[in-house]
Amino acid sequence: MQYRRLGRTELEVSLLSIGGLYTSSLGGGEAETHHIMRRAIDLGINAVDTAPAYADSEATVGAAMSGIEAPVIMTTKLGGRPQPFDPRDADALKSSVDESLRLLGREHVELLMIHEPDRPQQYPWFTDYSPLQGPVLEVMDELKAAGKIRYLGLAGTTVTELSQLVRSGRFDVVLTAFNFNALFREAEHTVFPAAKDHDMGIVLGSAFGQGFLTRRDDRILCERPVWLAEARALQLHAYYDLLDLSGIPAFELCLRFAIGHPDVSTIPIGCKTSSQLEACVRAVEKGPLPNDVTTRLGEISSMLPCRPFEEPMILPLGKNYLGPGIANMGAAIQVGKLELPS
Repeated sequence: MQYRRLGRTELEVSLLSIGGLYTSSLGGGEAETHHIMRRAIDLGINAVDTAPAYADSEATVGAAMSGIEAPVIMTTKLGGRPQPFDPRDADALKSSVDESLRLLGREHVELLMIHEPDRPQQYPWFTDYSPLQGPVLEVMDELKAAGKIRYLGLAGTTVTELSQLVRSGRFDVVLTAFNFNALFREAEHTVFPAAKDHDMGIVLGSAFGQGFLTRRDDRILCERPVWLAEARALQLHAYYDLLDLSGIPAFELCLRFAIGHPDVSTIPIGCKTSSQLEACVRAVEKGPLPNDVTTRLGEISSMLPCRPFEEPMILPLGKNYLGPGIANMGAAIQVGKLELPS
């Protein structure tokens, strides 16, 4: 397993990490999560990303990690707890972190992120982005001073709003989801440069597009719903042709593309089983994609450099994305299933 510097935190983080949405009852539950965590440590993985909004992930990970002594870089988030959630309630934010620590069985976490600070229609964290106004920053500073967290982060799904927050210089790490993968490149021109200017670690979420990039959807291309842009349809046809021509499994192509970017610190994998995790590790051990495949992916990506406004935010196409910050049992079922080898 390779390790990369997590920005100015100076932490050395494994290139692959464990994504917490499916290390929960949405995946294999506590027993399978225990197998995943033990196997991850055997394979050199040293980081886990979870959140209160990922169903019961914190409790599941905490129980699965009980008795495991290996050092693990733990990330959790603020957002979604307690319900109804009020991001302006400082006492509730502090209580949420205390509950995270209790569930995880830890006295502190290495990284605490604000969950979806870039989607004010979901969580109105701030009254104004310049300067940042809202109690969450003061709460995080207080928690850091108390030794409950070490570093501060952002976990978002947009590019413009997230980049503005990154440029504030207040944070150490940024997780960007759905905006940099084999087909989508918006973050490379927005979030990545802003993060690099501030020496922030970059966590790459949804390298598989939550499953849309790892399985074909020929049906949607045939049905052609009204929101499906012509350019997107042509792009998907070209992507499927490349998969056929290269002979590289889709999940492997996505991972090997992602690790080829030098600014990416770690890639959380939403595996449901230890065998899926092992398949991902074997894929990244092959290194970045061959140059010709990378070049062709770049050509295919440039067919539609920015997503059409009408297109669903998350794919598989046609899904109604609710946002990971409000993921729950029903929402997680809606977003589709990641397809990896069993």
